[in-house]
Amino acid sequence: MNGAASGGRIARLFAALVVVPCACNSAADAPRSRPALAHDGAVPARAEPAPAPPPPPVVPAAASAQPEQAPWPRARPPRVETDWCIDGVDALDEETCYVLPDAPTRALLIYLHGIVPPGKDSQQKTNFETVVSRASRRAGVAALMPRGKVGLAPKGYARWWGWPTGGPAYEKHAAAFAATFAEKRRRLEEIAGAPFARVYVAGSSSGAFFAAALALRGGVVADGYGAMSGGGGQATPELATLEPRPFYIGFGSHDTVGRSARALAGVLRGAGWPVRVAEHPVGHGAREIYLDEAIAFWREHEAR
Repeated sequence: MNGAASGGRIARLFAALVVVPCACNSAADAPRSRPALAHDGAVPARAEPAPAPPPPPVVPAAASAQPEQAPWPRARPPRVETDWCIDGVDALDEETCYVLPDAPTRALLIYLHGIVPPGKDSQQKTNFETVVSRASRRAGVAALMPRGKVGLAPKGYARWWGWPTGGPAYEKHAAAFAATFAEKRRRLEEIAGAPFARVYVAGSSSGAFFAAALALRGGVVADGYGAMSGGGGQATPELATLEPRPFYIGFGSHDTVGRSARALAGVLRGAGWPVRVAEHPVGHGAREIYLDEAIAFWREHEAR
């Protein structure tokens, strides 16, 4: 073999031994494929799934089932013209005033006035109706203020409105008054739209003596009684048969009724009735403090 041929074989052998790099890189080094371009050259956005519609709002069962609140009061009677009721106090009829608080109530106060002179205006009438109106509204209690009768006031006040406080007068008139109170209560319940679950009977001066007589004889059964600036009486045959009820007695230290009022408290306590006696530095007549304390006292015993 000549030199030229031998040199050619050596060159070809050397070329075969040279490592030629692979044109394919490893998977880690491989370039990512480019996304196809849209016709306008932009990269198409990835299609996202359509969002689910929002769920319907959930209405609480209590709210959806809540009944509409009944109006208060349910109805009012036609306007009654009477001299008996002062401005700001409603008239049930010509001889009866009533008060309803701003919110519905199931409690009723029947309040018996002291002796009241005839005529459209009098200090006695204005005072007691104002007292009852303010105190009952403040306590959230309905109130009835019926009028007594002429001829039942003490001697010297023949034309004044009063109540049967003595024995014979009580026997003659008390049952009729009790029936009248029940009828007026029923009519006020129609206005309120519901019966009253609790009834209190209280009064001042002459009305306090009549309220005490009704309690001692069972003439009107109530959930609580009150005698303000008045009250008295002795144990009766009926008293031992009656269920004890809370009895509030209030009077002024500048009044003359303290002795008979305290005697009434002793009679009631002897029969097992809960009694509260309160003396205030005031004179004779209806006072808001008496009703404030009385209503609180009655409610204390209802909660027991």
